[in-house]
Amino acid sequence: MYESRFSHRSMIVSKNGVVASSQPLAVQAGIDILKKGGNAIDAAIAVATTLNIVEPMSCGIGGDAFALIFSKKDNKLHSLNASGWAPKNLSIDYFEEKGMDKIPELGLEAVSIPGAVSGFAKALERFGTMSFKEVLEPAIYYAEKGFPVSELVGSSWHRAVEKLHTHKATAKNYLPKGVAPRVGETFYSKDIAKTFKLIAKGGAEEFYKGSIAKKIVEFSEKNNGFFTLEDFAAFEAKWDDPISSKYKDYEVFQCPPNGQGIATLLGLNITKGFEMDSMIHNSSQYLHLLIEAKKLAWADLRTFAADPEFNKLPLEELLSDDYSTKQQNRIDLNKAAENVSPGLDWSHGDTIYLSVIDKDRNVVSFINSLYMGFGSGIVAEGTGICLQNRGSLFSLDRKHLNSLEPRKRPFQTIIPGMAFQNDLPVLNFGVMGGDMQPQGQMQVFLNLVDFGMNVQQAIEASRFRHYDDNFVALEEGIDLKTRVELINKGHKLRSNIREFFGGAQAIAIDYENDVLFGGSDPRRDGCAIGY
Repeated sequence: MYESRFSHRSMIVSKNGVVASSQPLAVQAGIDILKKGGNAIDAAIAVATTLNIVEPMSCGIGGDAFALIFSKKDNKLHSLNASGWAPKNLSIDYFEEKGMDKIPELGLEAVSIPGAVSGFAKALERFGTMSFKEVLEPAIYYAEKGFPVSELVGSSWHRAVEKLHTHKATAKNYLPKGVAPRVGETFYSKDIAKTFKLIAKGGAEEFYKGSIAKKIVEFSEKNNGFFTLEDFAAFEAKWDDPISSKYKDYEVFQCPPNGQGIATLLGLNITKGFEMDSMIHNSSQYLHLLIEAKKLAWADLRTFAADPEFNKLPLEELLSDDYSTKQQNRIDLNKAAENVSPGLDWSHGDTIYLSVIDKDRNVVSFINSLYMGFGSGIVAEGTGICLQNRGSLFSLDRKHLNSLEPRKRPFQTIIPGMAFQNDLPVLNFGVMGGDMQPQGQMQVFLNLVDFGMNVQQAIEASRFRHYDDNFVALEEGIDLKTRVELINKGHKLRSNIREFFGGAQAIAIDYENDVLFGGSDPRRDGCAIGY
């Protein structure tokens, strides 16, 4: 039951296309591509690459990407994994010799091969109608001509100043005056503009086998890194079959591991065993159930989400109805669980989301990320490319499925989502923000399906965020009575000061009226725009 119809923003209602993401200039870049006759895939790459410029701490060509793409050409949903692998010359031996039990989050030890550019190229080649040169025009424009820094982007930039000062090339590119740019100040990125021009001309080949790869490898060698030209030349993004679960008359799709999308499906599989329709939205009963479902889903996620090319993962069993019932029976509706183990026997030893739908109803759910703000804090000299730090998510436990191995993809947090009814996409959605992504997706999806909210209301509704240390943060709007009742059930609450509850974007399709409904999170700088 959901009583309030209030939201801070109205939905965007449009027929010919909608773009939603976390920065307005990037959203407008996508709309411009659609107006020029490009499709949703062309627009998505334009948005992602523009975000590399206007929201540089969150994403970029030095990072990774995942996408779900519904193509009207073949009426089929495709999953794209553009996450990079570990260098061939880096192994657990290196860290053991140094007496380290965890991979650091900063520096070249944390960097895996950036996969995004290969993903962009594969998406454009298979489904796009435009060239790299055409879709990169907005990014190159803002890199050369500059852009005024937006409010939350500026705030994130200021918080990263210490990190950006750790390396000369990083500071040169992102602290040109020695300080972070102020909100409203125009920022230019000449080095990345040159790099984008090279990609516009030479495509992914230039990034992985040409001058860009050579610059990154040379930089790595000069700074005791691990990259080789062979690491870059051998890498390719890959197409996968999506994974899915049923919820009522919806089928919810995610990219398969090494991403964490399976956690959304595991959580929904647990909640569907309870009388959700009878619960009051964001009541203690409702929040308790979702938090407990999240704990069970995360126990499996932390155990089984890894590179499937190195491991046989029990995905079919994890997503089965029998397993869902078993997990449902583990929930105590009156008491918070403290130590949650995986449901299967285990015997082996800052991000952006964008959503685009075009006039033909091609649908793209897309995430591009550097992982933490400005990734590893390393910019390869002369390129302007900020390198991600996804390699820090590998385990150094040799028995773990996600253990570091050469040419292996690490566990990834980035997860685009899509929901179907009657074999057609009806909802394109995502919630960026580390491990907030699956729990945020669950909350947004259930807001729509079980509580009748529109896409904007579903995004704006107050959220919880559960942490691995078993603490729960509750957003403003969840009342004191509910908080007390959750404490009485054994939940440990923490202050929500400076907590991030995710940035969501969503577009719904109304086939009866042939219109699109777009929503965008007021927790970020972005918007949804239609035409």
